[in-house]
Amino acid sequence: MTKKENYESLKIANQLCFPLYAASKEVVNKYRPYLDELDLTYTQYITMMVLWEAGQINVKELGKRLFLDSGTLTPVLKNLEKKGYLTRKRSDTDERILFVSLTEAGEELKSRALHIPAKIVSCVNLSGEEAVTLYTLLYKILGAMEN
Repeated sequence: MTKKENYESLKIANQLCFPLYAASKEVVNKYRPYLDELDLTYTQYITMMVLWEAGQINVKELGKRLFLDSGTLTPVLKNLEKKGYLTRKRSDTDERILFVSLTEAGEELKSRALHIPAKIVSCVNLSGEEAVTLYTLLYKILGAMEN
């Protein structure tokens, strides 16, 4: 391989990570006006989505589901607790385990957020089949990163 061929691998147009990064950033930006109405950041929103599904979950499992480390998740949880959407409580049997539970206010927020997924889908401009393919491929990449 020549030196010129080696440099081809450094072109941004030849990077898989760049369109993933840019598309992710742009899609998250589309959420901003809807999340501003709820006074949530994107990370707070996805945290609430897991809680709306689970009701209660331990922080370790929550971080695993969101692909977030505790250093990122802890301030998110503290802010959501200040807003009254969740409570944090140590396990009675093992104080190393911290549980997060949805509050009534957190449950009520769910109905206010119900319109958001449809709004985002409408701006992504993918067919149903393309969306399923992209979803499958992205989770395949995420699964490979866990190994």
